[in-house]
Order: sequence, then structure tokens, then C-alpha cells
Amino acid sequence: MIDPRAIVDPSARIADGVEIGPFSIIGADVEIGEGTVVGPHVVVRGPTKIGKHNKIFQFSSIGEECQDKKYAGEPTTLTIGDHNVIREACTFHRGTIQDNGHTQVGSHNLFMVNVHVAHDCVIGDHGIFANDTNMAGHVKVGDWAILGGSTQVHQFCQIGAHSMCGAGTVVLKDIPAYIMSLGYPAQPHGINSEGLKRRGFNADSISLLRNAYKTIYRKGLTLAEALEILHPIALDDDAVAVLVNSLESATRGIIR
Repeated sequence: MIDPRAIVDPSARIADGVEIGPFSIIGADVEIGEGTVVGPHVVVRGPTKIGKHNKIFQFSSIGEECQDKKYAGEPTTLTIGDHNVIREACTFHRGTIQDNGHTQVGSHNLFMVNVHVAHDCVIGDHGIFANDTNMAGHVKVGDWAILGGSTQVHQFCQIGAHSMCGAGTVVLKDIPAYIMSLGYPAQPHGINSEGLKRRGFNADSISLLRNAYKTIYRKGLTLAEALEILHPIALDDDAVAVLVNSLESATRGIIR
């Protein structure tokens, strides 16, 4: 199932059932899990570990050296989970020693055409990253996040779980969990309630999240004052607890 026109380094560890298309290059220190399909004209550099049942389309570059000018050839890594779809011309770069030396991508994500995942990013599970989305170095994206086409994320920003960025959004500050955002720079536009309904969140939790959004954004409170109100609610509702955690872990300040 490896096309004879592909080039596979002898040290690469290729599991059973892996398909590798013509003219793809699999470098040294690459591991590819069972059932993964690597299309034609794909380059995978190591050290990189790719899990099971991923599908990588043509002209993608996976595990290449990062573009950080401080990078000096250190053996940093990239890990990709299972059941991801990586469409044409995506670029995933390895980490830097200035961070933890590792770029991490979870499972069940869809990366559409020309998505860039820079060095030291940490991507969760079940995300959707539409065409031309770019994540700079050290960005963290929570589970079930949706980034619309041409979303641009500044380095070190955090995007919370179940959040949603509209097309063309420029993210310069952290986006809390569940928040919908749009604009340049990104501004909040309510709770992603429709997405939460589809994922089985109950009506009570969604109502609490709507009220939490009003507490954060509509009452003229500081973040510290808002958190003081939300902490007791978070003790009784897991969804609000996730929101509070994303607010407290923000490192660049939240979008306002």
C-alpha cells in the first residue's frame, strides 16, 4: 500500500494498513499509525508521530522545521492524534526549545485547505479549522472549537472549548470557552448555544452560560468582579466551571 514512487526513510515506522501515495516523502524518525492515508505529494519530516486512521491530502507539509528565527535545528517534535482529516496544502510545524519543544494536535479534527499550525501549538479534539486559518506559535485551542475561514490567531493566544470564530476574525486576545467572536480585532457576540445544543448540553447549563456571558460582558464589571460572581455557580455546574477555568487561565487578557 506504499506507492513505489514514494520515498520512505528506512527508519520510519509504518504500521499495517497505511497508504502512502506517489511522490510523497516520509523522513527519518517518523511514525505513522494503522489505517492512516497519506496522499500524493505529501512531505512528513521527523521527529513526528501520526496516530491511526488520519487522512492527509496532497501537498501538505507535516513536521517541518518551524519558522521561528530562534530555531537552530534542535530535535523538537510533532504529535498528531487519530481520525483527523488534513486537507490540501496544510502546514504543521514542530516545536521549539523556547517552549516545551513539542507541537500537539489531538483527534477527530478537520483542517481544511491551507491551514497553518505553527510551532508549539496545542490543539484539542473535534475542532474545525476552515480554509486559510493561521495559528501562530504557542497558540492553544480547546476541544470542539470552530475557526471560520481566514481566521488569524496571534501567538500565545488561547481559544476556549466550544467557542466559535467567524470568517476573517483576527484573534489578538484570549477567547473564553463557549464564546462566539467576530471582527478585527475579535469581539464577543454571545454564547455558541446552537453548537452546545447539538452536543447535548442541557437547557439549564446553556441558560447559566448565557447569564454568565451577561455577567462578564454586559454589567460593566471587571473580570475579577465577574469571577467573584461566577465562582459559586461553577461549583454546581460543570459547563460554567469550564468557562471560569478559561477566564482564569487567560494569559493575554480576554476579548472585550
